Amino acid sequence: MTASISWPRRVRGALIVSAFALALSACTGGNTTPPTPTTTSGTPTGTITLAHFYSDREAGVIQQAVDNFTAAYPGIKVSVQSGQDDRQMREAIADGQAIDVAITEAGDQLGVLCSSGSFVNLAPFTRKDGTDLGLLLPNAAAYTEFQGKRCALPMMGNATGLYYNTDMFHDAGITSPPKTLDQLAADAVKLTTYNDDGSIATLGFMPFMEYYETTVPGMAVTVQAKWFDDAGKSTVGTDPGWKTLLNWQKNLINKLGGYKKINAWMADSGDEFSEQNDFYFGRVAMMIDPQSRMTYIASEAPDMNYAVAPLPMSTDHVAAYGAGLVGGSLIGIPKGSKNPEAAWLLVKFLAMDTDTQVLIGNGLKIVPTLTSAVNSPALKKDANYQVFLDAALNPGSMASPTTVIGVDYQDLMAQFVQDWESGEAKDLQAGLTDVAAQIDEALT
Repeated sequence: MTASISWPRRVRGALIVSAFALALSACTGGNTTPPTPTTTSGTPTGTITLAHFYSDREAGVIQQAVDNFTAAYPGIKVSVQSGQDDRQMREAIADGQAIDVAITEAGDQLGVLCSSGSFVNLAPFTRKDGTDLGLLLPNAAAYTEFQGKRCALPMMGNATGLYYNTDMFHDAGITSPPKTLDQLAADAVKLTTYNDDGSIATLGFMPFMEYYETTVPGMAVTVQAKWFDDAGKSTVGTDPGWKTLLNWQKNLINKLGGYKKINAWMADSGDEFSEQNDFYFGRVAMMIDPQSRMTYIASEAPDMNYAVAPLPMSTDHVAAYGAGLVGGSLIGIPKGSKNPEAAWLLVKFLAMDTDTQVLIGNGLKIVPTLTSAVNSPALKKDANYQVFLDAALNPGSMASPTTVIGVDYQDLMAQFVQDWESGEAKDLQAGLTDVAAQIDEALT
């Protein structure tokens, strides 16, 4: 199994990109043989199309990078289609509108894109020009390869950290962020307040793993729990980290007042991607999120006082402190590309050029996927941003495995976790064993 990221906000996108992959395969006859770069006497020329999902200000940053590319390769013209989700890209290709380069945010669908042949194998291109993939962050290199096939490069990365409200910490007499799960639970209890009727007013930390970015894959990092063994079999029922995590969760739920109280609190939660986000006005004191939340806070809640720390770890994995859930967007060449050699030059420029990665990193406040870019003095860093950069480099950071069934294995686990949270599932080991069997069956 190779790995990629799965943010809960992307579930719909993940389903879309699965359909996108199937449509691409259908409209190109299902042939998975990648185009072989032809030998030319010079640099490729012509017009290529780039489709990506960024819009508004973020699209402007990508356009700056594209402008730099065309300045370096004046014989290549790039037609940019911004704000394109995966469904739109699929429909464009089905209509005969060839896409030469595509950037997809659904990194957890790499297995689908590779196994279906929707994105071509980039190995012929990297071999031809000697591209050094060792320049990629090790985690990024891993989550963009599937079963030995590289059909994509990491475009830009994400990592998770623990956001906390510094005013609420000060008022509660807490002087530093938690480093262990036990400390996280103690702080969560101390920061939780109740209304006169006993209902929860403010929550220290939401233990449900379907809340914002507090997800099963994200929390698995805190106990270093693995999804699969080397043979590709599910370890959900055998890796002790899963029991550690879910027992910790159940204990915290009980300490905070029980499932019903927490569920009632969550029913009134604000939309994650709006100015009503619970964190902005102190409804929750701590939450897990990637680095992009800093940009949202700057525009949606500029007056709030907060800081970012690494994810807390279980006591048996304190050495991994600093790690996070990592992953990110992918860039590749769809099978229908009419000019794959010129397309490859753009892919390489956006994914493998240090200055370009720094430009996009500064503009979008996301994590570059080149070691040289992460360490570049030109990358604008502060203490909060550094948490995510450090996580990208941390060997304990984890990416959710990518499979031929996309994120279906995560959905199976998430359903059990919700049953466990509510008390419907009572036998933890039996439940985990059953989930592992379901995952293995889905993969056959």
